[in-house]
Amino acid sequence: QLQLVESGGGLVQPGGSLRLSCAASGDTLDYFAVGWFRQAPGKEREGVSCISISDGSTVYADSMKGRFTISRDNAKNTVYLQMNSLKSEDTAVYYCAARAPDFTRVQAMCDMTPSEYEYWGQGTQVTVSS
Repeated sequence: QLQLVESGGGLVQPGGSLRLSCAASGDTLDYFAVGWFRQAPGKEREGVSCISISDGSTVYADSMKGRFTISRDNAKNTVYLQMNSLKSEDTAVYYCAARAPDFTRVQAMCDMTPSEYEYWGQGTQVTVSS
């Protein structure tokens, strides 16, 4: 069974940067899609970014494009989210999630809908405040 563990969250000032890590164990991420989602108090969970592990293709939410970068290190079975130019509205719990491949598509496609992801990490808190 795939397990995901996020790390790297914390307190940062506006304009600062953080790099979140999503370490996978129990299975290789090959042919999975891995997404980052976030949820602020009183708001619905929203998609941040997604990466297809096999070919490295990426998807970003419009509000994060140009500030956030998703990447993967296949040797470490880990996905990262580099967050720059952070704003107070980026404050949220950030979750890593994974979609398993299937026989019809082989490579799981990126999706920004939380319900499409079967595996989830525990979340890591990101607080942007001065």
